[in-house]
Amino acid sequence: MSGQTPVFVMNTAPERQSGRKAQISNITAAKTVADVIRTCLGPKSMLKMILDPMGGILLTNDGNAILREIDVAHPAAKNMIELSRTQDEECGDGTTSVIILAGEILAQSLSQLERDIHPVVIISAYNKALKEALEIIKRISIPIDTTNDEEMLSLIKTSIGTKFVVRWSDLMCRLALQAVRTVAQESEGGHKTVDIKRYARVEKVPGGEIEQSRVLNGVMLNKDITHPSMRRRIVNPRIILLDCPLEYKKGESQTNMEFSKEGDWARAQDIEEEQVKAMVEKIAEFKPDLVITEKGISDLAQHVFIKHNISALRRVRKTDNNRIALATGATIVNRIEDLRPSDIGTKCGLFHIEKIGDEYFSFLTECTEPKACTILLRGPSKDILNEIDRNLADAMSVARNVFFDPSLIPGGGATEMAISVGLQAKARSGSVVGVEAWPFRAVAEAMEIIPRTLVQNSGGNAIRALTELRAKHANGEHSYGINGETGKVVDMKEYGLYESASVKVQTLKTAIEAARMLLRVDDVVQAVRKDREGGAGAGGGGAPPEEMMEG
Repeated sequence: MSGQTPVFVMNTAPERQSGRKAQISNITAAKTVADVIRTCLGPKSMLKMILDPMGGILLTNDGNAILREIDVAHPAAKNMIELSRTQDEECGDGTTSVIILAGEILAQSLSQLERDIHPVVIISAYNKALKEALEIIKRISIPIDTTNDEEMLSLIKTSIGTKFVVRWSDLMCRLALQAVRTVAQESEGGHKTVDIKRYARVEKVPGGEIEQSRVLNGVMLNKDITHPSMRRRIVNPRIILLDCPLEYKKGESQTNMEFSKEGDWARAQDIEEEQVKAMVEKIAEFKPDLVITEKGISDLAQHVFIKHNISALRRVRKTDNNRIALATGATIVNRIEDLRPSDIGTKCGLFHIEKIGDEYFSFLTECTEPKACTILLRGPSKDILNEIDRNLADAMSVARNVFFDPSLIPGGGATEMAISVGLQAKARSGSVVGVEAWPFRAVAEAMEIIPRTLVQNSGGNAIRALTELRAKHANGEHSYGINGETGKVVDMKEYGLYESASVKVQTLKTAIEAARMLLRVDDVVQAVRKDREGGAGAGGGGAPPEEMMEG
């Protein structure tokens, strides 16, 4: 045996699952994940408390935040968790809905598989159902004016209304809308860009009240001036942004210098000082009030700056420097020799330094046309601030989506019910023929999970509410949905609950795509780890097959 290639025996015990068994296992795992966060949907949703291994706690009802922290081993469950991450990156909202919907569609698939309908037929029916559902959304959507504050705020409120910060929803919605409007840019070809991640920074400062949170029309940095004698408040400052050190040039790698005369050493040090002085004097010619650099500033440079009455900030993060450039109209310069008068930022109305809590913060505010902003969040504790930050990110994403696709659809499960009733009608009309009609109807039934969950979470009577809701939609009254507070059926037009159509479209596509993907799986095999392979080959024995298959 020693001279031969090792032979691996695949253990076909419970670790390998194929055919129907694999599909049932995957569907069960997906359902379990959906059940974990089902109670997190709607305004009356419950919170989850997650303890991390370090002893910290996470208190939230944001589906994505919960799933991000949960550790699962099952591949299908991992797949479901990826769904909520995808949804969060694409839309920022609907992370809970997409998991509940995908879990329910898969649960409905189970009865189709038991009828011996082939997975390929089920998938084909799902494709038709998705196509029809997108048509229904298009029919019931209404346009929105992005300049109308009232309409925009009521829309953003739907994304925050189910969250922990609902008590301060008006404040949070205003912050989100103001931030998104600030960073919205239109390029030459009429192409819109709203880069929230890069240009709208959230600074969380514990202490103070939540009501003190605000959007600064400018930038805030966790920095103090480099020298106490510099000015701490400057009105209409002239700002220079640098990406180079204001210190003598150091050698790239090890540098050896040999001196034969004692005076040469002193001269070498003088030259270094002259270099720094020359750089600072060159900057001072442009008469700036404030110099901000990403690198260091030597003591000598600070001394010369003070002589010229110039304030300086050093070691500012690259991302912060980019935002200051957008807010103040300055250009970041890499070499002092390249400085031009046009590079100086003059759009900032006020530079001042404030002490908040134990730390000093520099504010560059009252900018005339800021293309970047900072959202200053205050709150009693770090945990609460983190939760507010998560919810604010959702609100900003919703506002951003509406800028790209300004159409609305009724919320509170009204759209899902409209899709359900529409798909049932289509199935009855005979346009979906043969075996495909069963899975097609299954999608229609799965859609009802959203209004049903809303009723259940608010403590209402699910059967009564859903029967009433179905009757309304069958009469063509598409704007009726569930009031998440009371569990009653209400007209969303009067209730004022509308959400972004783009979020709903993405939710449907992601959920159905996930269900299709998991139904295509018919074999789950554990790969052998490479380090074990070596061990097995050495003496022909190595790890027993059971161990190779662990997991």
